[in-house]
Amino acid sequence: MEKQELLSLIKNNLEDGKLHCETAYQIAADHNVKLWQIGQICDEEKIKIKGCQLGCF
Repeated sequence: MEKQELLSLIKNNLEDGKLHCETAYQIAADHNVKLWQIGQICDEEKIKIKGCQLGCF
């Protein structure tokens, strides 16, 4: 999946400008991409992840 497609999915799932961790996991699973790819895109785009299940964000 292209980076722009992932970014679009991420932006379409933002809540108050942030991506919920559970949603990040779901996007990764649904589109067969690695979770770190979602995290990298969020970092590059300055998108915060909320409710992190691992306490990383």
